[in-house]
Amino acid sequence: MKSLKTLIRGLSVQLVVSHEMSLCMSMRLQYEPSDPHAVRAAFTVVGSDETVEWIIGRDLLADGLEGPAGEGDIRVWPAEEHDVSDLYILLNPPDGTALLKAPAREIKTFLQETEAAVPRGAEPGHIDLDAWLTQLIAEG
Repeated sequence: MKSLKTLIRGLSVQLVVSHEMSLCMSMRLQYEPSDPHAVRAAFTVVGSDETVEWIIGRDLLADGLEGPAGEGDIRVWPAEEHDVSDLYILLNPPDGTALLKAPAREIKTFLQETEAAVPRGAEPGHIDLDAWLTQLIAEG
């Protein structure tokens, strides 16, 4: 079995405000092999202490590198501009919308690392059902 360590990658992204304006943000991606379908993405505006965290499906990110993917709260699609490959991530919670522009190459590299730890299709063998049930009972 491959290493079951947590994978973390920090990268810079842009919060797109308009065609002319964007804000620099940091995005921290975290992957836990014990929760193999999910990537946790924490966003922080540069110079702020406030972090917003989203859970994004690993398959959704991977599919979004190839073409438009997702419905509802999270949508992902590739963008080609000026020979630079970026990935757009649209977060659409009930109280607002955020469009982020992230470096596709860094996300692709991160996803390759997650797939080295837990290959796509092998996720069910890595889910810690005891921990999941314990958490579910505690929350219920």
